[in-house]
Amino acid sequence: MMKYSALAIMIMLALSPQTLAKETVTTMRAHSIDWQDDTVVLPAGSVITDYWVSEKLDGVRAFWTGSQLQTRSGHQIHAPDWFTKDFPKEALEGELWAGRNQFHLTMQTVLDSVPNETLWRKIQFMVFDAPDQPGIFDERLAHVTPLIDSLHLQQIKAVHQRKLDSIQTLEHWLNEVECHGGEGLMLHRGKQRYIAGKADGLLKLKRFEDAEAIVVGYEPGKGKYQGLTGAIWVKMDNHPLFKIGSGFSDAERASPPEIGSIVTFRYNGFTQNRIPRFARFLRSRPAETL
Repeated sequence: MMKYSALAIMIMLALSPQTLAKETVTTMRAHSIDWQDDTVVLPAGSVITDYWVSEKLDGVRAFWTGSQLQTRSGHQIHAPDWFTKDFPKEALEGELWAGRNQFHLTMQTVLDSVPNETLWRKIQFMVFDAPDQPGIFDERLAHVTPLIDSLHLQQIKAVHQRKLDSIQTLEHWLNEVECHGGEGLMLHRGKQRYIAGKADGLLKLKRFEDAEAIVVGYEPGKGKYQGLTGAIWVKMDNHPLFKIGSGFSDAERASPPEIGSIVTFRYNGFTQNRIPRFARFLRSRPAETL
């Protein structure tokens, strides 16, 4: 259970530059799709048939180098030998995933330096790209899907990609995914070449925005949360400090994310002071791992 000094708020303003440093970008990143009057708005000059669409999997991004599994920032993932021994000898990008609403199980399994054989049986490497293959996404997809399917392995699968005929079909699928506990959808432009960093041709679609921030302090709870954490103070690049006080379970309030760890939170736009509106905690992870 959290204990506090007489000061209500403990904010670590003297964080080192290393603590606030951005992650190394080694993979392609997505832009968020805009909403206008509750309708999806694609980037100017594009139509829905330009894109391959798949479910956004709530797991841990992973990169297979051809010989080793790594996080997107290059840290080794200690998977059991049997898990990767029959993987192709080429670079693959995907998501380590244990199913919807199983993010914490995935994190617990993937970040363990000593692999738990039982838990790893629940993980799949869901592949959605082949970075070293030349050409546009249409061509990379045509290569990677039959390659993965030919392995006939339970622990590695190709992400199912669909072509849709209208924005209405896209929104209907989003509703279906969300109703069943999914996070959202990904849109990958068929003409997009692979690049490191954010790509105009890779989009994510969700009802709510989310972002990451670094935990820098705590605020004690009141009333029914007396003796627990009432809120965490966090820092985002180019934004003022702000606190997140909702979305926590009682167990998370008793043992909140550590100072310096990364939290993911949901929000609805920003105030005039650049503070996220209605910030709600989703999950946390160690800063140095992904």
